[in-house]
Amino acid sequence: MTGESRGAVEAARREAAGLLALLAQWVEAGWLRELDRAFAAFLHRECPQAPPLLLAAAALVSHQLGRGHACLDLRAILDDPRAALSLPETDEARPEDALAPPTPAALLAGVRLPELQAVLAHPALVAHGEGETPLVLDGERLYLRRFWRHERRVREAVTQRLAEAPEVDPQRLRPLLDALFPPGAGERGTSDWQKIACAMAARQRFAVITGGPGTGKTTTVLRLLALLQAQALQARGDTLVIRLAAPTGKAAARLNESIVARVRDLPVAGLPEGETVRAAVPQDVVTLHRLLGTRPDTRRFAHHAGNPLALDVLVVDEASMIDLEMMAAVLDALPPDARLILLGDKDQLASVEAGAVLGELCARAEAGHYTAQSVEFVREACGERIAPGLCDPQGQALDQAIVMLRRSHRFDAGSGIGRLAAAVNAGDVDAARAVFAASPADLRLIEPRPAVAASALRRWTVEGEAGAAPGYAGYLRALRETRPPADAPPEVFDAWASALLRRHADFQVLCALRQGPWGVDGLNRRIAAMLRAEGCLPAAEDWYPGRPVLVTRNDYALGLMNGDIGIALPLPRPDSGEWMLRVAFPRADGTPGVRWILPARLQAVETVFALTVHKSQGSEFTHAVLVLPPSPSPILTRELVYTGLTRARESLTLFCPGPSTVLDEAIRRRVVRSSGLRAEGG
Repeated sequence: MTGESRGAVEAARREAAGLLALLAQWVEAGWLRELDRAFAAFLHRECPQAPPLLLAAAALVSHQLGRGHACLDLRAILDDPRAALSLPETDEARPEDALAPPTPAALLAGVRLPELQAVLAHPALVAHGEGETPLVLDGERLYLRRFWRHERRVREAVTQRLAEAPEVDPQRLRPLLDALFPPGAGERGTSDWQKIACAMAARQRFAVITGGPGTGKTTTVLRLLALLQAQALQARGDTLVIRLAAPTGKAAARLNESIVARVRDLPVAGLPEGETVRAAVPQDVVTLHRLLGTRPDTRRFAHHAGNPLALDVLVVDEASMIDLEMMAAVLDALPPDARLILLGDKDQLASVEAGAVLGELCARAEAGHYTAQSVEFVREACGERIAPGLCDPQGQALDQAIVMLRRSHRFDAGSGIGRLAAAVNAGDVDAARAVFAASPADLRLIEPRPAVAASALRRWTVEGEAGAAPGYAGYLRALRETRPPADAPPEVFDAWASALLRRHADFQVLCALRQGPWGVDGLNRRIAAMLRAEGCLPAAEDWYPGRPVLVTRNDYALGLMNGDIGIALPLPRPDSGEWMLRVAFPRADGTPGVRWILPARLQAVETVFALTVHKSQGSEFTHAVLVLPPSPSPILTRELVYTGLTRARESLTLFCPGPSTVLDEAIRRRVVRSSGLRAEGG
């Protein structure tokens, strides 16, 4: 090596060392995680000559993954680094602070996209497709290889299933659909989107049914399953093997409960062998982890392409919660000729992990984009009309597999919650403020001055107010006043616990944040202190009667799933009659009754007077109080506000301890996750 080349290598190493020192400062500033810096340092050790800008991009790819993005959008970070990287407003270094580190925006200032792509053309660390490099550059997107593979597998699997759609005669479908949707069942003068969804899904191996709360997704899919079973009986004289799943135990239990209540009301009288069809509609719902078969200490599942699931149809509810890696695993485990049907609300928060699969798939659902062939098929198969505004001669194959349910049966035209949800989804701050100004009975906006915020919170969370479900004092009072005597039989205590669990679900405080005085951690402590001050809770800080707990990790040995909520209750010992604490959880299968668990056996639970909006997905509460932080945060988005407010079944209180601009900015800010899922023609 010549002196000149040695000098160049040494200069590159110094630049890389400076970059790694800068990344360490970013970690201290809260802009990056230590994991992100460590990844860049690992690449530097593996390839000391890697350009500093490449190492910075690698750290930012890791950062974006932690934010839920599947990749780093190069054009986006060059155009607006702060927005693309979700940096808090308060994190920008002040110009007058000479000791502050250069920001990501400063590092990328003046860099053009072709220049950045050229720097990333480093064959030892970056490839443009298959290979063994840790990074993949796909056009204007930079990926960690594992997530590039996940995204490609999902895209290819969906495209293949759309291309292999089964042949369906709409004329043979018509009498079955008419039987399942009797005349007059739909809303007069409008298209019956539930019926349309069944018709469209019946001719696909991959289908998505999306819609907001109360639009009838569960009702629709039950009739779709009855339709598929009726078709199978006609075609082959036997029924299909259908499995139902959901991402979390809580979502699975809720779907199970809903299905058990509705299967008996399926209108199958007009179907050939109607009761056989009813009996063939499944009612058991499992988590995706249990369906695929978890393996201890590994990310792999028992079921995969080499050992596919034994089924004909898989239905997955709450699909907005499915991350990219899990969706890839689900598609990988499906037999080639099986159907996959996804249900979910495209406007809800995406999964905590990387990817927003349902949102990406449904990006064009609002506008329909149905081709003339689809419109004609719907007309022949079910007699329904699709409005011209939803038609598109250039509609993609994926568009034809997605149906959005457009009428809410829970929130009518006068519902404040329904109108607010629509305004938030549209990003319309003025419309949202107009909803509050109209003072609808089911909606309250509390904007107390900071000095009185704590007392206002106490009033709502402890007692509640007229016109809303009682606060937490309600179920705690019922616990004391309705406790059975020690000699009551076990079934009486089961019924008592079930009633208290239902009473607890009447009210829930939801938070945008986890940390801080207005996050879950701070509010759980404050609410518990308020309840103790009112005499609703004993002085104990650990386990005590009435403590509501949230399971934070799946525990298959106990049959508990991440997101399950239970309450610690006194139970008499069978031998002595002395009281002991047990935690009552609803049964996982949605059937009546409870499971009693020793507190000592619960290794991953936390108090849940306050619950993050993310953890609340899949739940409903009679009255929900959504607490916003007093200052703006990148986490606070319209998707989070929409998800939180639609957890309320009958009434919602939006509690804003800070200025009104916090809510306004949240409504304007969207979650835009970087992805290439629909980049190749959908």
